[in-house]
Amino acid sequence: MRRATDTGTRDRPGRRPWAGLPGVAVLLLMPALTPVGLTAAAQEAPRTGAATENRGGEAGMDDGTDGRATVRASGGFEVTLTPQATGEAGGGSGEGAKLGRMILDKRFQGDLEGTSEGEMLTAMAPVQGSAAYVAVERFSGTLHGRSGGFALVHRGVMDRGGQSLSITIVPDSGTGALTGIRGVMGISIAEGRHSYTLDYSLPDTPAP
Repeated sequence: MRRATDTGTRDRPGRRPWAGLPGVAVLLLMPALTPVGLTAAAQEAPRTGAATENRGGEAGMDDGTDGRATVRASGGFEVTLTPQATGEAGGGSGEGAKLGRMILDKRFQGDLEGTSEGEMLTAMAPVQGSAAYVAVERFSGTLHGRSGGFALVHRGVMDRGGQSLSITIVPDSGTGALTGIRGVMGISIAEGRHSYTLDYSLPDTPAP
């Protein structure tokens, strides 16, 4: 899988710079694979103040920490998405939702330092403002100074403008000093900058 060498400062052939859009961008990306279309979609999305924000985990969903004491990590990130061919199922002029597939590359700063790579599947409904995506990504780097990695799974739905998003650490995906990690991620945007929070626990997380 290719690793991004920049994060959207230039529009190279075959790549799209999405920096400056919400971390929940995929929900807003689907109206069109062009910066103009994405900007219009982002403007139509509901906002609270200057930020679009999604906390990992929907109502009634397990937060993945198994009741252990949690620690919060926070910082910023940049993302580059590369559209891919979808094959017969996603292409053509058939009726119904339009399907898409993208490769993602992220660079994290702050309490998370490192990169992640993954893939994303999208569905854009015929009704404006309704769409969905699923994605998996694998992070490698450090978390509060501990070296290792883990995988994240995303599920996002836009229902005529209303948004829900869940981003959870895949159980038992932790490696190195992050073995046994569990938790959920939230993402937001303010003044064109992506940020994240990660509420996580490890087997040796001290009790509060």
